[in-house]
Amino acid sequence: MSGHSKWHNIQGRKGKQDALRSAMFSKYSKLITIAAKGGGDPDKNFSLRIAIDKAKSVSMPKDNIDKAIKKGTGELNDGIVLEEALYEAFGPGGVAVLIKAVTDNKNRTVSEIKHILTKSGGSMAGPGSVAWMFEQLGVIRLTAEELKNKNISQDDFEMSLIEVGAQDIKVEEDEIEVLTKIEDLQKVLGKIKEMNIEPNKSGIEWVAKEKVEIPEENVDKLQNLFGELEEREDVEDYFTNAK
Repeated sequence: MSGHSKWHNIQGRKGKQDALRSAMFSKYSKLITIAAKGGGDPDKNFSLRIAIDKAKSVSMPKDNIDKAIKKGTGELNDGIVLEEALYEAFGPGGVAVLIKAVTDNKNRTVSEIKHILTKSGGSMAGPGSVAWMFEQLGVIRLTAEELKNKNISQDDFEMSLIEVGAQDIKVEEDEIEVLTKIEDLQKVLGKIKEMNIEPNKSGIEWVAKEKVEIPEENVDKLQNLFGELEEREDVEDYFTNAK
């Protein structure tokens, strides 16, 4: 897998969905607002389309989505200026972590992230010390059950996507992960939707070039670290090279 979906899934199984919902609404609202600065029409702004799809995946109300778009286009002005930031860090045992944030106060966000990392035995890293271990790719995730429901064979599915630019297709347990170059993401995602398949998640992610095994004694610490990051409204996403 791309290095972080497994850990997200673990958090989901730990039953935090309800507690995370409010934070998810807030972080996806910010993501939509940032994307809408490039235009409020999702048919003409692919980044906005991706952000809206993420919001819909957590059942964000349409009113919330529309309000976030209007903030981005300037139709609504609440005086808050949002910025994107990417923080490099080491988790417990030296595992590499990239933390993507959208915030109106970088000092607050850095302070919170440092606190979370320290509690888990990790630390912030200097610029460039972690990012080189990752590459930005388009990532699309869906369940194998989706193919079965549409009577589409795995082979046919893979061939169709390779023809339009998919670089790699991986299957782990019931999840299918499709990797693309950034410039091919929209085309590959469109091909999947032509098959009447709705992915669980899609977007541009930092994917680890190589993954590392995590010693048993660090697994709980890593789960706690990622769980706390997910609960922070400023943290849009995180990526790791942990297997």
